[in-house]
Amino acid sequence: MFEKAVLLLGGNKGDRFTLLKAAVEAISRLGELTLSSGIYETEAWGGVAKGPFLNQMVEIKTTCSPFELLGFIQQIETDLGRKRDEHWGDRTMDIDIIYFGERVIDSPGLQVPHPFLRERKFVLVPLAEILPDLIHPIIGKTNRQMLDECQDRSEVRVWEC
Repeated sequence: MFEKAVLLLGGNKGDRFTLLKAAVEAISRLGELTLSSGIYETEAWGGVAKGPFLNQMVEIKTTCSPFELLGFIQQIETDLGRKRDEHWGDRTMDIDIIYFGERVIDSPGLQVPHPFLRERKFVLVPLAEILPDLIHPIIGKTNRQMLDECQDRSEVRVWEC
Protein backbone atom coordinates (compact mmCIF):
# COMPACT_ATOMS: atom_id res chain seq x y z
CA MET A 1 0.00 0.00 0.00
CA PHE A 2 1.29 3.44 -0.91
CA GLU A 3 1.35 6.39 1.48
CA LYS A 4 2.54 9.92 0.98
CA ALA A 5 5.39 11.14 3.14
CA VAL A 6 6.41 14.78 3.36
CA LEU A 7 10.09 15.35 4.09
CA LEU A 8 12.16 18.43 4.83
CA LEU A 9 15.76 18.36 3.65
CA GLY A 10 18.42 20.82 4.66
CA GLY A 11 22.05 21.43 5.43
CA ASN A 12 24.56 24.19 6.02
CA LYS A 13 27.94 22.47 5.63
CA GLY A 14 29.84 21.67 2.47
CA ASP A 15 28.45 22.24 -1.01
CA ARG A 16 24.88 22.75 0.17
CA PHE A 17 23.26 22.69 -3.27
CA THR A 18 25.05 19.54 -4.46
CA LEU A 19 24.23 17.77 -1.19
CA LEU A 20 20.58 18.81 -1.46
CA LYS A 21 20.37 17.48 -5.02
CA ALA A 22 22.02 14.21 -3.93
CA ALA A 23 19.52 13.84 -1.06
CA VAL A 24 16.55 14.39 -3.39
CA GLU A 25 17.96 11.83 -5.83
CA ALA A 26 18.46 9.27 -3.03
CA ILE A 27 14.96 9.88 -1.66
CA SER A 28 13.45 9.42 -5.12
CA ARG A 29 14.72 5.83 -5.01
CA LEU A 30 12.46 5.20 -1.99
CA GLY A 31 9.29 5.94 -3.92
CA GLU A 32 7.74 8.26 -6.46
CA LEU A 33 8.67 11.90 -5.97
CA THR A 34 5.30 13.66 -6.32
CA LEU A 35 6.00 17.24 -5.17
CA SER A 36 9.00 19.42 -4.44
CA SER A 37 9.25 22.99 -3.26
CA GLY A 38 11.67 25.61 -4.37
CA ILE A 39 14.97 25.83 -2.55
CA TYR A 40 15.16 28.29 0.32
CA GLU A 41 18.10 29.81 2.14
CA THR A 42 17.23 30.07 5.80
CA GLU A 43 18.75 31.28 9.01
CA ALA A 44 20.02 28.63 11.39
CA TRP A 45 17.38 27.81 14.01
CA GLY A 46 18.00 26.90 17.65
CA GLY A 47 21.06 29.06 18.34
CA VAL A 48 23.69 26.35 17.79
CA ALA A 49 24.42 26.04 14.06
CA LYS A 50 26.44 28.74 12.34
CA GLY A 51 25.68 29.84 8.83
CA PRO A 52 22.62 29.66 6.62
CA PHE A 53 20.92 26.44 5.53
CA LEU A 54 19.51 25.45 2.18
CA ASN A 55 16.13 23.75 2.66
CA GLN A 56 13.66 22.01 0.39
CA MET A 57 10.39 20.16 1.04
CA VAL A 58 9.49 17.05 -0.95
CA GLU A 59 6.61 14.62 -1.00
CA ILE A 60 7.05 10.99 -1.99
CA LYS A 61 4.60 8.17 -2.50
CA THR A 62 6.18 5.13 -0.87
CA THR A 63 5.49 1.60 0.30
CA CYS A 64 7.88 2.04 3.24
CA SER A 65 6.52 2.06 6.76
CA PRO A 66 7.29 5.22 8.76
CA PHE A 67 10.08 3.46 10.65
CA GLU A 68 11.54 1.92 7.49
CA LEU A 69 11.54 5.37 5.91
CA LEU A 70 13.25 6.81 8.99
CA GLY A 71 16.00 4.20 8.72
CA PHE A 72 16.50 4.91 5.03
CA ILE A 73 16.69 8.68 5.44
CA GLN A 74 19.11 8.36 8.36
CA GLN A 75 21.34 6.25 6.11
CA ILE A 76 21.09 8.92 3.38
CA GLU A 77 22.18 11.54 5.92
CA THR A 78 25.17 9.38 6.92
CA ASP A 79 26.08 8.69 3.29
CA LEU A 80 26.11 12.47 2.70
CA GLY A 81 28.54 13.06 5.57
CA ARG A 82 26.19 13.78 8.47
CA LYS A 83 27.85 13.59 11.87
CA ARG A 84 25.57 13.69 14.90
CA ASP A 85 27.95 15.67 17.10
CA GLU A 86 25.74 18.44 18.38
CA HIS A 87 21.95 18.74 18.67
CA TRP A 88 20.74 21.43 16.21
CA GLY A 89 24.38 21.94 15.16
CA ASP A 90 25.94 22.34 11.75
CA ARG A 91 25.32 19.46 9.36
CA THR A 92 25.77 18.41 5.77
CA MET A 93 22.27 16.99 5.57
CA ASP A 94 19.26 16.68 7.82
CA ILE A 95 16.08 14.96 6.62
CA ASP A 96 12.95 15.14 8.77
CA ILE A 97 9.63 13.38 8.31
CA ILE A 98 7.07 16.18 8.55
CA TYR A 99 3.95 14.19 7.71
CA PHE A 100 3.34 10.53 6.90
CA GLY A 101 -0.11 10.29 5.38
CA GLU A 102 -2.59 11.24 8.07
CA ARG A 103 -0.80 9.20 10.70
CA VAL A 104 -0.02 10.43 14.19
CA ILE A 105 3.06 8.71 15.65
CA ASP A 106 4.44 9.44 19.10
CA SER A 107 7.32 7.13 19.88
CA PRO A 108 10.78 7.78 21.35
CA GLY A 109 12.43 7.53 17.93
CA LEU A 110 9.82 9.20 15.75
CA GLN A 111 7.13 11.84 16.14
CA VAL A 112 4.83 12.57 13.22
CA PRO A 113 3.62 15.14 12.40
CA HIS A 114 6.92 16.77 13.26
CA PRO A 115 6.41 18.27 16.73
CA PHE A 116 8.01 21.65 15.96
CA LEU A 117 6.70 22.28 12.46
CA ARG A 118 4.25 25.00 13.47
CA GLU A 119 7.02 26.97 15.25
CA ARG A 120 9.50 27.03 12.38
CA LYS A 121 9.13 29.33 9.42
CA PHE A 122 11.83 27.44 7.50
CA VAL A 123 9.52 24.41 7.60
CA LEU A 124 6.23 26.20 6.99
CA VAL A 125 7.26 28.34 4.00
CA PRO A 126 8.19 25.42 1.69
CA LEU A 127 5.42 23.28 3.18
CA ALA A 128 2.77 25.93 2.43
CA GLU A 129 4.24 26.26 -1.07
CA ILE A 130 3.57 22.63 -2.00
CA LEU A 131 0.68 21.70 0.33
CA PRO A 132 -1.04 24.90 1.48
CA ASP A 133 -4.41 23.28 2.16
CA LEU A 134 -3.21 20.10 3.87
CA ILE A 135 -4.71 19.98 7.35
CA HIS A 136 -2.53 19.08 10.33
CA PRO A 137 -4.20 15.97 11.86
CA ILE A 138 -3.77 17.15 15.47
CA ILE A 139 -4.04 20.94 15.27
CA GLY A 140 -6.79 20.98 12.62
CA LYS A 141 -5.30 23.91 10.70
CA THR A 142 -3.90 24.07 7.20
CA ASN A 143 -0.23 24.58 6.54
CA ARG A 144 -1.04 28.06 5.18
CA GLN A 145 -2.94 28.95 8.38
CA MET A 146 -0.05 27.76 10.53
CA LEU A 147 2.38 29.85 8.46
CA ASP A 148 0.16 32.91 8.79
CA GLU A 149 0.09 32.43 12.58
CA CYS A 150 3.78 31.53 13.01
CA GLN A 151 5.67 33.78 15.43
CA ASP A 152 9.11 32.87 14.00
CA ARG A 153 10.56 35.99 12.37
CA SER A 154 13.71 34.41 10.95
CA GLU A 155 14.52 35.10 7.33
CA VAL A 156 13.48 32.54 4.71
CA ARG A 157 14.21 33.53 1.13
CA VAL A 158 14.13 31.84 -2.23
CA TRP A 159 17.64 30.70 -3.11
CA GLU A 160 19.03 31.55 -6.51
CA CYS A 161 21.81 29.17 -7.55
